[in-house]
Amino acid sequence: MDRINIESTDKASFYQQMVEQHGSPLLILDCDQLVHQAHALMLALPEVKLFYAIKSLPHSAVLKTLEGLGVGFDIASSGEIDLLKKQGALPRNTIHTHPIKRDKDIRNALRFGCTTFVIDNIWELEKFIAYRHRVGLLIRISFPNPNTAIDLSRKFGCRTDEVSLLIQKAKSLGIHVKGLSFHAGSQCPDSANHVFAIQQCAKIIDEVYENSGKLLSILDIGGGFPVEYIQQKIDIDTFCKPIRAALSQLPEHVQVIAEPGRFLSAPTMTAVSTIMGKARRGETSWYYLDDGVYGSYSGQLFDHAIYPVTIFSDIAETETAVLAGPTCDSIDVIAEQIQLPILSIGDIVVGHQMGAYTSASSTDFNLFDKATVVVINQLDQNEGNVHRIHEQQ
Repeated sequence: MDRINIESTDKASFYQQMVEQHGSPLLILDCDQLVHQAHALMLALPEVKLFYAIKSLPHSAVLKTLEGLGVGFDIASSGEIDLLKKQGALPRNTIHTHPIKRDKDIRNALRFGCTTFVIDNIWELEKFIAYRHRVGLLIRISFPNPNTAIDLSRKFGCRTDEVSLLIQKAKSLGIHVKGLSFHAGSQCPDSANHVFAIQQCAKIIDEVYENSGKLLSILDIGGGFPVEYIQQKIDIDTFCKPIRAALSQLPEHVQVIAEPGRFLSAPTMTAVSTIMGKARRGETSWYYLDDGVYGSYSGQLFDHAIYPVTIFSDIAETETAVLAGPTCDSIDVIAEQIQLPILSIGDIVVGHQMGAYTSASSTDFNLFDKATVVVINQLDQNEGNVHRIHEQQ
């Protein structure tokens, strides 16, 4: 999809109706799209148990929909556990993947019923001495993340030569190590990072068994499954084909799990904002929206994402323009040096692929209203029908 897409005004009616009904700015959360994404990944990785990375879009409608599909939850904080409690999620369907935790975070997770945790160093391992009879640990390994949007190999993960030492230390402490984990990076352009890491983990699993007789029974292959922003669309089955081949070489006793976040959540949300002001500065037209990089477009700052945007106009002629957010900070610019038709105050601007790391990282800067979340196509499990829910986030 192009960065800026101009469509005829007759295609704007749905968004105009939503704004008239719910105000602006909006984030429209489509549960049908969420189900589509989940099914696509399940088909691409049929032998892999999915645990949704709540951090990408921590919304109750997302959790409810995914739990209904049998997807588990990857949690990283006590706040995410609280959200799951409110949802009534089953604790046995969760893993705690943050490699660094406070003792109160561990205790809170255990009270909830989560018993699988990730570590990557000896100090973190020692935090589980008091809980050694209640937990199973995964050791996170750092592998290179070349060519990814966000390199996740630097902040967390031990070296491959440290794995055996951690397993030996865990054994001496009476703590059960269940398996290994890694993250291949965010928005991987291909599956080479996953394949390399899986192959290295397979070697480690074999070496650990040969040297100590210990069977590692879980491999967590993390996330990194890509979605389309403005780059060429990547077919998820094509992306996962080499991963399936690599996983087929693992010992039969190894259960494989994954932590998809962006792939599930990004396509489920559409941002709808309106032009609240305009100005002419030199040869450039500035259009000021009621949402920006301190709000729903926060992923442009924090997540290195560039979102496709649709403008609705029947005017063919274009001019150089800027789309800016509402705050008083000059960094609050969504797109500049772009070609747009002449727009008016009140016109609608739509951002696509806006589910992942958008509302989750939006701020209260200037105390502008955050976008209202409108949930559509959510199955009412009590009545068995599909309906629209209006929800203020």
